[in-house]
Amino acid sequence: MLKGVSKVEPGYAGGEMENPSYERVSDGNTGHAEVIRITYDPAVISYEDLLTVFFGSHDPTTPNRQGADVGEQYRSVIFYNDEEEKMIAEKIIREVDESLKDDTRVVTQLEPLKDFYVAEDYHKNYYAQNTSASYCQLVIEPKIEKVRKRFAELVR
Repeated sequence: MLKGVSKVEPGYAGGEMENPSYERVSDGNTGHAEVIRITYDPAVISYEDLLTVFFGSHDPTTPNRQGADVGEQYRSVIFYNDEEEKMIAEKIIREVDESLKDDTRVVTQLEPLKDFYVAEDYHKNYYAQNTSASYCQLVIEPKIEKVRKRFAELVR
């Protein structure tokens, strides 16, 4: 986990359906994205640092896809709480965009957070509870290693 982060909750945001379930979201018809809500101490880690890790740990250039997971529910998206978060996110998106080569561009969406729905209990601590599962070994573990190496100063 990152220094200063006290809680990470999996959930759903960005759609119109109230109280969506994983089954409904995974159908791709609710408009929700699979997301996480992070509780952190801004005296220890900044919002900008959190976004830097976000962009450094996933592909923000492919619409509606993360690895083998395809659909609107897997889009790269940042839900902001206020204008300050929006401005910081816009700045980071510009910086990442400018660092890309060729015609590749950031497709990460930026939306105000309206509602966040906590995911079902079996999604909580999924990696820790399923480290031997092939999805965890092939998809999650490489991302964790990438974060550990690239952002070592932010990892506890």
